Amino acid sequence: MLSALRSLRAAVSSAPRSIATPTTTLSRTWIQQQSQQNMVKNGLAFRQLHAIQQQKTYATASTSTSSTSMTGPALPSTQFKTFKPVSPGRRWLKRVPRDHLWKGKPIRSLTVAKRSSAGRNNTGRITVRHRGGGHKRRLRLMDWYRRTSGAQVVERLEYDPGRTAWIALLRHQQTGKLSYILAPHDVQPGSVLYSFLDKSSWNQTSKNGITTTLPIDKGNCLPLSRIPTGTIIHAIGMRRGGPAQIARSAGTYAQLLSTGESGHAIVRLSSGEVRKFPVDVCATIGVVSNPGNMHESLGKAGRNRWKGIRPTVRGVAMNACDHPHGGGKGKTKGGKDPRSPWGTLAKGGKTRKHPNKMVVRERPRR
Repeated sequence: MLSALRSLRAAVSSAPRSIATPTTTLSRTWIQQQSQQNMVKNGLAFRQLHAIQQQKTYATASTSTSSTSMTGPALPSTQFKTFKPVSPGRRWLKRVPRDHLWKGKPIRSLTVAKRSSAGRNNTGRITVRHRGGGHKRRLRLMDWYRRTSGAQVVERLEYDPGRTAWIALLRHQQTGKLSYILAPHDVQPGSVLYSFLDKSSWNQTSKNGITTTLPIDKGNCLPLSRIPTGTIIHAIGMRRGGPAQIARSAGTYAQLLSTGESGHAIVRLSSGEVRKFPVDVCATIGVVSNPGNMHESLGKAGRNRWKGIRPTVRGVAMNACDHPHGGGKGKTKGGKDPRSPWGTLAKGGKTRKHPNKMVVRERPRR
């Protein structure tokens, strides 16, 4: 019995290993086919992904070139411009792209030289600290009134050293008069803007006798009484026939909450304050340009000096005779709340003695 088992084991071990059952052969063939199919699928997916990436790259390049060639300057990029850190001041420098702005000089007749007083008054005393030096500038004369009615074409977008927002050069289609206004966000060269502050331009009647409404487009200037509720606006006036004074900085805006034919309109400012305005003051549709200005990084202190801003010394670093926080041993404020050199509370302190009657709800405070 044992000899028979040993002979059978020897026969099995001496059999050729290449011989397999039909079932094993079929399973191996199916596995090989499946692996080949998976390899083909993976290769197709990789080639398709590579083609899509190439198309995106080409589309981006073609879009920028077409926009530059057809509509003039390209639109501003949504990304910030950074620089290779060849110096410490370049390492943290982050700027808003300005490729879409005019590269030449402004209209000379629409500029005026800014004479710096370095924070001094007529007697030579410093009334505003941290002012002085900086690059010489020519400020642009802005049209804050927008009284001229009719179509005006945006010639180009320019940089203004006197403000954080971009400015737009307008040319009147009939008279050819040039003027500067705040450039609304996403307004491109070639756009046509209108001003409807003149009541004679309110009722636009076509040849068929159909009265059309005023266009609520970006950059159009209208009185608050003619703007729909909920519209985003900027460059708001404070009195009838006066210039725009509210929401003029880069990226700022306000929202019209309620209005009417007479009385006051209620507007919510970007600070959160809700305020009353006369219904016949001017306002421009849209948001002020250059909203990324608040996220810029100057990179070094010298860039602030170029802007005419001098250093600020901390109160705790002064002597007791120079500041309420000065003096003492170590970094101590003497148990006082943060305040100015003249004793005015600096953070959260109430300084308004008579409340403003035009303010419906004050801005939220910390």
